[in-house]
Amino acid sequence: MKNKKLWIALGVVALAIVAYFLLSGGKKEEKVEFETAKVDKGNIHTTITATGTIEPVTSVTVGTQVSGIVSKLYVDYNSVVKKGQVIAELDKTNLISELTAQRANLSSAQSSLNYQQANYNRYKTLYDKGLVSANEYENALLQYNQAKEQVNTARESVQRAQTNLGYATITSPIDGVVLSKAVEEGQTVAASFNTPELFTIAQDLTDMRVIADIDEADIGGVKEGQRVTFTVDAFPEDQFEGSVTQVRQQATTESNVVTYEVVISARNNDLKLKPGLTANVTIYTLEKNDVLAVPSKALRFMPNEAILKEGQVIEDVEAPRKLWTLEGNKFKAHKVETGITNGMMTEITGGISAGTEVLVDFNISGPEMPQGQQTQNPFMPRPRGNNRQQQGGNNQQQPRR
Repeated sequence: MKNKKLWIALGVVALAIVAYFLLSGGKKEEKVEFETAKVDKGNIHTTITATGTIEPVTSVTVGTQVSGIVSKLYVDYNSVVKKGQVIAELDKTNLISELTAQRANLSSAQSSLNYQQANYNRYKTLYDKGLVSANEYENALLQYNQAKEQVNTARESVQRAQTNLGYATITSPIDGVVLSKAVEEGQTVAASFNTPELFTIAQDLTDMRVIADIDEADIGGVKEGQRVTFTVDAFPEDQFEGSVTQVRQQATTESNVVTYEVVISARNNDLKLKPGLTANVTIYTLEKNDVLAVPSKALRFMPNEAILKEGQVIEDVEAPRKLWTLEGNKFKAHKVETGITNGMMTEITGGISAGTEVLVDFNISGPEMPQGQQTQNPFMPRPRGNNRQQQGGNNQQQPRR
């Protein structure tokens, strides 16, 4: 009898345990963890990255307008020159001979003119007295006028020969530094169709510029005056400063990629920047400093019934943009206005003060889940993959209002 009562008691306890597990779901309560962030002041900027080439602001290619043999070179690479300084000479033998011949032609034409003028004067006197016919007089006048034209032509030929002789002496058109030299002494240059290049002279190597190629998707955000930073591989630890000085309208298409040239100023007081270096450029298309900002993800947070515990409530507001805080058992919404954004951080104004902890996201975890596996907020929209939306990063999207 006693054994029977014992078995009945054990059965009741077992049924109670089973009922407890059935009613409780056989598991512990799920745990909700919130991710928060502080509303804080900071700097927000959007950037575009590109590559470009460093070159002098002003450079001149020096050539020659006459053909001949280079007889003298007075400068070399990196030579500092002044405007008007002689930097090279061509052989002048043929040019001097040509000038001498043209001067002889001018002298002959002048002699012929003197004769035709005297002849014309005689015929005019005779014609006035009726001693020669009108035809003879007009013929003398014609020959006189032709002699004058021959003198003018010969004089122009002499001037041209003198000019060509002057071209044989090559002078620098600007103050600057010789960047390149394309000829050597004894080399023959021919100027029949194209002006041969002899030197390239840069005016001022302390005033450089970067010509950057900007993709068509980003060119809309580039404006004159925007701040630019860039680096070069020759000095990877140095960051150089500049600004956008020109956005060129001419497009370049290569491999179906359309780019536009942007000119960026670059001071080079220490002469580290050399013409031809490749620059890795970052253009700050939009900047705001010392503004209230929150992670952009916080503006997409929305509490729901799935995360509410017993006694917790939601206090919402009507607003297109809002932030949420957890104050005791109350999820409270705060109406805010948004400013610029770079994808990761967004400027906010009104409705909330600096230092406030705002809700960004939540995770739901439970003991029956594999270790490390958690369920994220199913109501939070997921940002689309875009490697351009990074704070201070490469090729960021333009700000959204």
